[in-house]
Amino acid sequence: MPHPLRRRRLCFQLGFFALFLLAPSLNLLRFDLHETQLWFLGQRWSLGIDAFRAGEISANQAAIQIFVRAFLPAIVLVVGFLAVAWRYGRLYCGWLCPHFTLVETLNTVLHRACGKLSLWDKHRTLRAGVKPSARWWPVFFSLCAVFGFLWAITLLTYLLPPAEIWGGLLAGTLTPNQARFLIAASVIFTLEFAFARHLFCRFGCAVGLFQSMVWMANPKGMVVAFDRDHARDCRTCTTATYPQGSACDNGCPMRLHPRNIKRMMFSCVQCGQCLDSCEETRTAQSGKPLLEWKVGADAVRETLRQRKAERDAAAVLERKD
Repeated sequence: MPHPLRRRRLCFQLGFFALFLLAPSLNLLRFDLHETQLWFLGQRWSLGIDAFRAGEISANQAAIQIFVRAFLPAIVLVVGFLAVAWRYGRLYCGWLCPHFTLVETLNTVLHRACGKLSLWDKHRTLRAGVKPSARWWPVFFSLCAVFGFLWAITLLTYLLPPAEIWGGLLAGTLTPNQARFLIAASVIFTLEFAFARHLFCRFGCAVGLFQSMVWMANPKGMVVAFDRDHARDCRTCTTATYPQGSACDNGCPMRLHPRNIKRMMFSCVQCGQCLDSCEETRTAQSGKPLLEWKVGADAVRETLRQRKAERDAAAVLERKD
């Protein structure tokens, strides 16, 4: 992945992360439980039900407003979101999702503490210039706690007035229910960030799962294609960042193996880090990258080729048996 594209992805991630945190305070998007009122782009988003009850509009006008202001936006949003997922997979996860931004951040900090990107990794992932140090453990768990609390209070401000929540927090006047929610949610999110952030992204996030299922159903959806004709070159795959080899595997923040077939890449977030690692390796070897994105008819050919290679491998194993 070219450096400009990598920087662009980082800008998208940081921008959407800031939007996620600030949207309730700016009334860009939140639902006020006190008023039973949706706020959108700084405006009260009304379905016209109150106006109908007050006799200001007819039943037909109310029905039209409900369709235009509720059903139509929901349909457009869902169809548009799934259309992107149909063609590009978990693009939202890899390029926008605030949770995944934290996953990558915590991966980096944890790696400095123990040399692993997940507490459940069996082996260390060596990186040039990074020597694991125990002094990073307090930083890692502190960040998990800070992000856990930040997630809890941000989600609460999507449901209650941000001024009330932040003001109550600073003044110590939160209601018992608000305090209970913040404590419980903070603990849950802290544990998730520390021990299960990859598992949540891969198997627990409904948004991600729907994207993956839609993408898997489309044979023309974008895939990471592997040039198996030059697979032997992977034996010498090392980079300055990943001196132990398997640069694409070690670079994947979702702990996947990018050279695998599509159905084994169900949780791929299309972040492009595997492509970037492969390009770095092959550039140093004066060769062409062995990984690249394929979409459309090229993706279909890649999928068919993968299936053929899988059948051939199975046939070889049967003959050996």
